[in-house]
Amino acid sequence: MGKNPERLRESPKDDSNERNRRGREGEDLAAGHLAGLGWELIARNHRCPQGEVDLILRAGKEIHFVEVRSRTGEAKGAPEESVGRTKARRVVAAATDWARQNGGLHQRFRFDVVAVTFGGGDPRVVLFRDAFDADGGPGHW
Repeated sequence: MGKNPERLRESPKDDSNERNRRGREGEDLAAGHLAGLGWELIARNHRCPQGEVDLILRAGKEIHFVEVRSRTGEAKGAPEESVGRTKARRVVAAATDWARQNGGLHQRFRFDVVAVTFGGGDPRVVLFRDAFDADGGPGHW
């Protein structure tokens, strides 16, 4: 019995690479969308041991820490639905770390989510302002 050549091409690494590529594409689309609103990109993918924040932007006097979630279609739910309290707290931890390192603790900041949905046609990009608070609790969904 021979091996199926189709199965040989499938691997968790391939899935991970595709997810990473889509994730980067989603972040690029989100950054472009927010730049179109006049927001200034300050940093990307700030990591610390407790978490990561995808995009950090300035809009006027506010700093926005943005979690970008992307999905292909909505069969498993909308992208924004995948940001729960645990994920929000990880973003808050990374945002706090960034603010400490960059003198931003004295500034007003917010936590936003950008949902990117890929599918037929152009990707859909939706901004959810104040998506969660500094405790990781729900904001203004």
